[in-house]
Amino acid sequence: MRSYSPDLTPPWKRKQTPVPEVPAEVDLVVEEVSTGFCGAVIRCEKTAQGPTVTLEDRFGKHRVFPLAPRGFLLEGKVVTLVRPSSSAPAGPARTASGSLAVPGARARVARAGRIYVEGRHDAELVERVWGDDLRIEGVVVEYLEGIDDLPAIVAEFSPGPDARLGVLVDHLVPGSKESRIAASVTHPDVLVVGHPYIDVWEAVKPASVGIAGWPVVPRGQDWKTGVCRALGWPENTGAAWQRILSGVRSYKDLDPSLLGSVEHLIDFVTAP
Repeated sequence: MRSYSPDLTPPWKRKQTPVPEVPAEVDLVVEEVSTGFCGAVIRCEKTAQGPTVTLEDRFGKHRVFPLAPRGFLLEGKVVTLVRPSSSAPAGPARTASGSLAVPGARARVARAGRIYVEGRHDAELVERVWGDDLRIEGVVVEYLEGIDDLPAIVAEFSPGPDARLGVLVDHLVPGSKESRIAASVTHPDVLVVGHPYIDVWEAVKPASVGIAGWPVVPRGQDWKTGVCRALGWPENTGAAWQRILSGVRSYKDLDPSLLGSVEHLIDFVTAP
């Protein structure tokens, strides 16, 4: 028996559900629905054919699109981009982390306190988003290449009230090896926080990388290699990481779980 849709109204006559209108502010990352082109807003212009928006993808390629209703995806949801209000007063300049920029500020002499992260990719991502803030605060980020020896590393650092240590851990979820290691560190001048992902790659929003989502990699397989394989990328994890990192322009490209953890660490090691 042939089944029929309960709604026999022709598609062009159906009433569409309203979607949010979002100002096309510079650096907003969106995906154009008909082409799948994903990029950051560079500018909006008024043309004879109507208003347009120019997007720049992670490779620096520019595409111009009309500001059509329901024409874009923002974090996977359909939106209508509109021109930003020209009457709105320009706000103060901000860093990639969203903090107020301090024009002409010099880097502070490095504090005794440190932030440790697990690997080079973690360090490069923190630098990309929080680098300006860290230099002003005099906070140095170092990477450990894993945290299996974290208790010994903490003991060697000799933390104290004037030399606090913050540690950012991957895959910090209940029952994980990482959570057990983190729980073994109880020094009052050490803070261990993390994010739930197996690797910091996953803390970058898929839309910022130009993918629909991060693939699930079977257990027992190298996660990064598995991601490259599933996405059809060359199995070169170094090149893949540069591709991912190039899509990160600001804190808006990162998962909130990572944002909160890094901000917490910076506050901890810079507290009076």
